[in-house]
Amino acid sequence: MLDGQSDDAVSTLLISACPGPPACTAVHTYLFVDGLDVITRSDSRMAGLDPRRLLRPGGPLYPTDMPSTVAVAIQEQPDPGPDRLTIRVRLRGETVIWSDLMYPGPDGRPIEEVRFRLEQYLGEVATSTARELNVKPSSMLSEL
Repeated sequence: MLDGQSDDAVSTLLISACPGPPACTAVHTYLFVDGLDVITRSDSRMAGLDPRRLLRPGGPLYPTDMPSTVAVAIQEQPDPGPDRLTIRVRLRGETVIWSDLMYPGPDGRPIEEVRFRLEQYLGEVATSTARELNVKPSSMLSEL
């Protein structure tokens, strides 16, 4: 959560995917929170997982009351240190919470947790999933 924000501050999620060659070496997912690339800012050695792994009905980004730890990225090149980036996803009422984060915010201070409005979050996950599966987003919302 950004320093100076209240516990009720709400972030916005945007999900996109790189199509792979020739743009880059493989297809991978981007996760933007409030316009910031969470994966690259967390660890520049990482690349988001293939969208088919993250974006599917009932997939790992789908929030539940039971917190789950979700791998969202893996290390592109062998290097010392962690080989994957994980986040903790949980649902509390009408709020989706991502925790166990550690990336610099716009002011350089670490962001450790972000909260999303359930409607915006599920809409973005459904739209992104539909884009990957080439179906209408409205049909994905009923699957989530």
